[in-house]
Amino acid sequence: MESEREVKVDGETASDSESRTEVAPLVTSADDTPEVLNRALSNLSSRWKNWWVRGILTLAMIAFFFVIIYLGPMVLMMIVMCVQIKCFHEIITIGYNVYHSYDLPWFRTLSWYFLLCVNYFFYGETVTDYFFTLVQREEPLRILSKYHRFISFTLYLIGFCMFVLSLVKKHYRLQFYMFGWTHVTLLIVVTQSHLVIHNLFEGMIWFIVPISCVICNDIMAYMFGFFFGRTPLIKLSPKKTWEGFIGGFFATVLFGLLLSYVMSGYRCFVCPVEYNNDTNSFTVDCEPSDLFRLQEYNIPEVIQSAIGWKIVRMYPFQIHSIALSTFASLIGPFGGFFASGFKRAFKIKDFANTIPGHGGIMDRFDCQYLMATFVNVYIASFIRGPNPSKLIQQFMTLRPDQQLHIFNTLKTHLTDKGMLRDATED
Repeated sequence: MESEREVKVDGETASDSESRTEVAPLVTSADDTPEVLNRALSNLSSRWKNWWVRGILTLAMIAFFFVIIYLGPMVLMMIVMCVQIKCFHEIITIGYNVYHSYDLPWFRTLSWYFLLCVNYFFYGETVTDYFFTLVQREEPLRILSKYHRFISFTLYLIGFCMFVLSLVKKHYRLQFYMFGWTHVTLLIVVTQSHLVIHNLFEGMIWFIVPISCVICNDIMAYMFGFFFGRTPLIKLSPKKTWEGFIGGFFATVLFGLLLSYVMSGYRCFVCPVEYNNDTNSFTVDCEPSDLFRLQEYNIPEVIQSAIGWKIVRMYPFQIHSIALSTFASLIGPFGGFFASGFKRAFKIKDFANTIPGHGGIMDRFDCQYLMATFVNVYIASFIRGPNPSKLIQQFMTLRPDQQLHIFNTLKTHLTDKGMLRDATED
């Protein structure tokens, strides 16, 4: 019968294709802990040894985080770029290690080429948007900006044609798997890291608070789970518990409120990051918006009887921080669960062994990318308005007759609104 026959695809049976694409476990190092820590913690059980290793290296990473914040926005953007490249490398390496026995041509070369194309497109858009005056001042940059999307499309088209030319008989299906692998990786890593840069330009507080909330939730969920965890949360991550999940939520919301209160009082954190054309440097000086000015809020009567307060003074941003910390605690962990499912699919413990006790860079940023997307959507939906400085920059690049037309239109509009006196009345 036809249903019992094996259907052949390009000389390879479907059953053969499926069996060949089964994933073999990847070899990972048994212990990547530094020898100094191994000797110092040799008398402890494996459970407590892991606790101390994770704790010490977590404090080291937090200290490094403080250092790069102190170094300013430019360094932060460079760090985001480095993290993006490393995360992309870890995921692409997994694909290569699984499928390298098939000797697929140009897989890694095309993967890195597409990474270059996508970064050129996204960061070219960012440069044009935030450094408009600088771009218009330099002739080469002005030409690249004018034809940026066409150049980006042409670069991608070259990679697309190279992929088609690399197709090998009997491996068509597998090569399209890897083509999809590369593009999904680009979507997850590059697109979302680009959103991190956009959040940073809105003000460093929109960069620091969300990232800190994810870090706090990760730490506190681990702590509550380590000491009080009894009830498993999800099968994808057997070590995650409901006690850790709930404890991490309350700790993160409280942490977000306190951190937001401290940071809202400093202009260097709340002001948008802008490029100063006169000094050729970034500036973070401005008059803080109402979002970062103390306001008085009436406490509901039900709560008044419990705490004895009638009003509370807080920054409006603290209310937004509740939304950010809630997402970081309740939805953010699903980025980690997604990564756990991915690693289980390929029978690996971690994406890499970059950070002892923590795995690879992607193991630390799986939740951060999801958080960055939420923050960008949140700002666009509830916070961001038209930027006058960008409008003026674009206005100054128009032809004189176009500027005059806009001037007359704006003058007529303001006169009708009663904000300007009509010249005929004088």
